[in-house]
Amino acid sequence: MIVGIGEYHVSDMPISTIGLGSCIALIIHDTKKNVGALAHVMLPESRGRIEHPGKYADTAVTVLIKELRSMGSNKTYLTAKIIGGASMFKLSNSNLNIGKKNTEVIISCLKEQNISIDVTEVGGNFGRSLVYYPKEGGKVFIKQADGTKKEL
Repeated sequence: MIVGIGEYHVSDMPISTIGLGSCIALIIHDTKKNVGALAHVMLPESRGRIEHPGKYADTAVTVLIKELRSMGSNKTYLTAKIIGGASMFKLSNSNLNIGKKNTEVIISCLKEQNISIDVTEVGGNFGRSLVYYPKEGGKVFIKQADGTKKEL
């Protein structure tokens, strides 16, 4: 399953997303059930919008937890992985760094929900794509825009 920009998916089967620049792949993994959820987060704040909750950092955490709990996950066994959040353009104003803002909001929301972060692969100035394997203990394979590959 490929998750597009602003979308999310919950499964025990492999989930992928491509073209992460300033966007974040937020993965919440159930370490006991080996099921998980991935959102391709585009912007830090929903500003009250309720449609497309996977699109915004401030709503993605909540919707992924809700979906996992509806599948029988216990919050005690949930951990997070945050990948992406690059600064794709040279900016003189750090307020315009959407990747950094996305990262900060997601980390804050995870802390509010008492979800620990076991992987943070953010920043830089390059794009990423990934495949997440819930059944394999939450393994993630990343391919960077320069062709570099990593396993997390």
